This record gives sequence, structure tokens and C-alpha cells, in this order.
Amino acid sequence: MGVLFMLDRMKGGLIGFAIGDAMGVATEFMSPEEIKAKYGVVTEILGGGVFGFERGETSDDTAMTVAVANGILANSHDPIAEIGEQFLKWRDTRPKDIGITISSTFRNYKGDWVKAAEVTHGQLGQSGGNGTLMRCLPIAFAYSDIEKMDEVSIRQSKMTHFEDSASEACVIYNRIANRLLHGDELREAITAEIKGTRYDIDYSREPDCPPSGYVVHSLKWVFYWLLNRNSFEDVIIGAVNMGNDSDTIAAITGGLKGIEVGYRSLPDIHSDRLLNKRALKELAELLYELRDKDTTL
Repeated sequence: MGVLFMLDRMKGGLIGFAIGDAMGVATEFMSPEEIKAKYGVVTEILGGGVFGFERGETSDDTAMTVAVANGILANSHDPIAEIGEQFLKWRDTRPKDIGITISSTFRNYKGDWVKAAEVTHGQLGQSGGNGTLMRCLPIAFAYSDIEKMDEVSIRQSKMTHFEDSASEACVIYNRIANRLLHGDELREAITAEIKGTRYDIDYSREPDCPPSGYVVHSLKWVFYWLLNRNSFEDVIIGAVNMGNDSDTIAAITGGLKGIEVGYRSLPDIHSDRLLNKRALKELAELLYELRDKDTTL
């Protein structure tokens, strides 16, 4: 695969993810009816929302994605400790929003991430949120070896979310991303990786679940939008205007669609509005260099 092709797709993935995140913050936790009454249809990055984001600002979804990427760049062979350090640095910036499961695990962390996640699971009675799915995309970019990619996808998930449903979703998502990096068609990639899983359903109809923060619900809606809309804009707009956990679902959707279309095909009206556009492009370049340099990971 040519350098320019794969790098363009990596940039498209990170920027596409951030566009979905930045557009979705305006409608997070709202119902479709509330969105319609307030905005009509959201078709651009507005900012605002319950946490008062600046226009073009991204949320915890993108921040934790960057943290995972930086942890891998610091130690690609065994990145978990470095990823954890990046998480704690981000926490110490006092971000506007941290998900319940992750914030609970931060409080429970005493030097062992997996133990902290297990304690959180016991306290909350579940840990199947989408907080690890939303941050896992850099793993697909950094590792060309599928077994290593799966391993790191699972381990980074278990750092904060004890449930297997969360790590399973990360593996499926990153395998799809990997296929897209190598030129597979989006429908072909999704169909191949969901076969025989809980996600192998009829996507000609809307999923029989809300677009909530439960990882299984989130990923089903991601696949619904990807398989039923054609353009990048239509995919993101569909996810954003469903409300509920709209920033995360739109971000996860935008990550895969962004890889498929590539950075150069993303609408400038959205990408140019991102406050962190340059940093994300540079991060994609570093992940590409890592993947290209170390093919034995």
C-alpha cells in the first residue's frame, strides 16, 4: 500500500473522528425531538452543549484517543503503563467531562489498572460503556500485526472497563479499521468482522436499542449509519441528530468513515473548524512512521 494512500487514510480517521466528536457535543444527552425544537437539524460544528464547549473544541473522546496514541508512541512494545500515565496527565488538566466508568476507575487506581477496573465494575454493577471503544483507533494505526493489534486493543480496554463487551467491541472496530487502511470497501470490512458476532444483525432497519453509551448499543448504531448513508457528512449528521450519546457515536462513526474516504476528501468546512486539527494531523504522521518503521510489533 502506497505511503500517501495509507497516511491520507490515517489522517482521515483521526480528523473524521474529531469532526464527529466536535459536532456531536451540541446534541449530547438530548432527544431527537429536543434537537429538532432547538436546532432544526444540526449540520455543522456549533460547540455549546451541556458542557459548554467552544466551537471547534473536542471532548473527552478525542482527548483519550490522543492519550492512547501518545502512550503507544512512548513505548510501542508494551504501551499500557505509558497509556496510563497519559490518562492521569489528562485527568489532571481538569477536563470538562469524564465518563462515569472512567472517572470511577481513576479514583480506584492504586497502581494496577486492571484491579481498579474490576473494583469499578463491582461498584457500578457493570462496566460495558463505550469509553474504551471511543479511544482505541490509534492502535489500528500503530500496529500492522493483527495479533498485536488485538492484544493492545483488549489490554487498553481492560484498564478502565472490566466487561468483555467493551474489549470485544474494540477488537472488532480496529479490525475493520485495519481492513480500511488496506483498501477494503467499508461494507465488505464491516460484514467480514461482524459475522457470527452479536453485531451480525439486519441493518436495513434501525437497531432495536437506543443510541446510548452502552458499548453494544453504540456500535450497532455506528454500523447502522455507516451502512445506510453514503457521504461522510450524511453519516455524521445522522448520528449527531439522534442525540443521546451523540458525540461518541458520531466520533466512532467518523473515525471509520474518515479512513474510508481519506483526509483529502473530508469537507473543509468541518475540518477547518477543529481547534486541534494541526495536532491531530501531526499525530497521524507519527503513528504512520511508527507502523512503517516497526513491522514486527
